[in-house]
Amino acid sequence: MHSRGPLCAWAAQSGPASQIRPAHYPRKEHIVAKFLVVHPVGTQLTLESGAPIGKAIKAGLTVDAYWTKSNYAREIGKLYCQWDAKDAASILQVLADTVPDLPTEGPYELDLIVNSEDFR
Repeated sequence: MHSRGPLCAWAAQSGPASQIRPAHYPRKEHIVAKFLVVHPVGTQLTLESGAPIGKAIKAGLTVDAYWTKSNYAREIGKLYCQWDAKDAASILQVLADTVPDLPTEGPYELDLIVNSEDFR
C-alpha cells in the first residue's frame, strides 16, 4: 500500500495528473472555498476497496465541486477529503449522485490552510 493512503495510491497509479484531471476542471475564479469532508469508513479500507469509490467520485465531479485529495487515518478509521467548491451543497450533491451510501460528516469550510513553506 502507498504510504499516503489508498486513494492517493490509486491516483498515483492512474498516470500523470493531466490524464486523470477532467477537461471541466474549474478555473480558480470559479472556486470560492475549500472544504473538508470526513468519511468514517472503518479501519479496513484498502486500495482495492477504495478505488471504486474514488473512481465513482472522480467521474461525477462538477465545475461547482472538485475533490482534490484524501488522507486516511487507519487508526481511527476516517478518510479526510479536501474539496474545492462553490458551497457545501455542491459537494453533497456530487456525493449523493456518485456514492450515496458512503458515510459522511461535513462538509466543513476551511478558513485557514497553512503549509510549512509559509514560514520560510
